[in-house]
Amino acid sequence: MFWTLPTILTWTRIVAIPLIVGVFYLPLATEVRNLAATLMFMVFAATDWLDGFLARRLNQTSAFGAFLDPVADKFLVCAALLVLVHLQRVDVFVALIIIGREIAISALREWMAKIGASKSVAVHMLGKVKTAVQMVAIPFLLYDDTLLGLNTRLWGQWLIWLAAVLTVWSMGYYLQKALPEIRARVR
Repeated sequence: MFWTLPTILTWTRIVAIPLIVGVFYLPLATEVRNLAATLMFMVFAATDWLDGFLARRLNQTSAFGAFLDPVADKFLVCAALLVLVHLQRVDVFVALIIIGREIAISALREWMAKIGASKSVAVHMLGKVKTAVQMVAIPFLLYDDTLLGLNTRLWGQWLIWLAAVLTVWSMGYYLQKALPEIRARVR
């Protein structure tokens, strides 16, 4: 099931990365670049929900899709964070926390799957809340202007710091859940 509609939607998130990054190199007004990047990020981020919905609805779930979906999400978020660090809209410390957690938890999940204990690090609501906060913060920071009376940079910075706190918290949660298995294997 490599070329199903849900998998193609997942691939679009990966293909979107150079498009979103590339917008900031175009000879356009800053406001136009910000708006274009924000809209693209929001559209491509929405494919995360849509591909999962369609995979279940069309009975096109697959092991490859289950693997590629979180990878695409992480690539999209990490690329956006790197752009935002470059634009000095996100503190490098926040980006390191979020990107480092994604790498660490992905490695933990891979190892736990290898030893047959993947259920202990299954996706938890805390991780979903962290992702939701991130996915609101990033467009606010990409837009970087006033929207409906809101200073999106200020709100985005508060939200991305909240996402960083939730990132550490959720990582602690996953490590705590995995700890019994880790202890059993290390002895």
